[in-house]
Amino acid sequence: MKLTTPEWWYVRGLTSRQGGMPTLRLAMTPLSWIWAAATTRRIARGRPVDPGASVICVGNLTMGGAGKTPVVRAVAQRLAGRGKAVHLLSRGYGGRLEGPVRVNPARHTSVDVGDEPLMLAGDFPVWVARDRAAGASAAAEAGADVIVMDDGHQNPSVRKALSIVVVDGETRNDAWPFGDGRVFPAGPMREPLRAGLARADAVLILLPADLAQVDPELAAAVSGPPQLTSHLRPAAPPPAGPQVGFAGVGKPWKVERALQAAGCDLKDFAPFPDHAHYDETTLRRLARRAEDFGAGLVTTEKDWARLPASWRPRVAAWPVRAEFDDPAALDALLAKAGL
Repeated sequence: MKLTTPEWWYVRGLTSRQGGMPTLRLAMTPLSWIWAAATTRRIARGRPVDPGASVICVGNLTMGGAGKTPVVRAVAQRLAGRGKAVHLLSRGYGGRLEGPVRVNPARHTSVDVGDEPLMLAGDFPVWVARDRAAGASAAAEAGADVIVMDDGHQNPSVRKALSIVVVDGETRNDAWPFGDGRVFPAGPMREPLRAGLARADAVLILLPADLAQVDPELAAAVSGPPQLTSHLRPAAPPPAGPQVGFAGVGKPWKVERALQAAGCDLKDFAPFPDHAHYDETTLRRLARRAEDFGAGLVTTEKDWARLPASWRPRVAAWPVRAEFDDPAALDALLAKAGL
């Protein structure tokens, strides 16, 4: 069974009085050294393949919850507006197909290709491939000028024209996107911060809609590469009336706060592990909880993509979009990469 992302990962100077697990963090530290060493060795031994099209990687340095997928969509839309034939590439986490395969929303489900590819396939051609180099080559052969790769900053198999690292910009309530800086499983990092930044062409700090500016300490922590900022804003108001929310994403507590900040009359909220599978028993339990409050059910677009078809009419999908604060800065970055 998957476990929900531990919130204590993202707290600095954690103490037991804060309800965290510092002892567990300490116990897992030797495993984190092994993970970091293996990642460093894999990246160093990589031999990137040129797939025949420019690849933009939208990745991150943590295990999830930074907001990569909305940024992938926003970057792809910007490129499409410049006349580029844009295809998207994903590993298809949670899906059973190894690929390369082009996602067909009329035929595939999240069980086949994963939730994020299925969600994005309504906007762009999306390819799923465990072998990223093979997936990128398939997209290029199908006519892609530019491939936007969702995740893969630690994957050295594909030559990248541009690597953008997305960083969660929310630092309120003791939150810090890198926690104590420890690598998985002792913390949220996929690799040490400075090592990841050294390979980045730019850092995109993604802020919640109700947070105006980047924390200066965070900006300093990710100094080095050029910095862009973006806000994650609702694409539509939350559904009217009382609601019971649920989400299986990297940081489900952020979905709860975002719904509340957008004015949702949220009566209850249920967190699930990232990419959680919603079976009939779970959904019936959520429906009964909503009935207790005389409420509807609301979730993210990503979670909605994983719902069985019979449940989709009973659950509202709440869409959010990443909006660049300075689109011209993104254009300049793309131009520098020859795009």
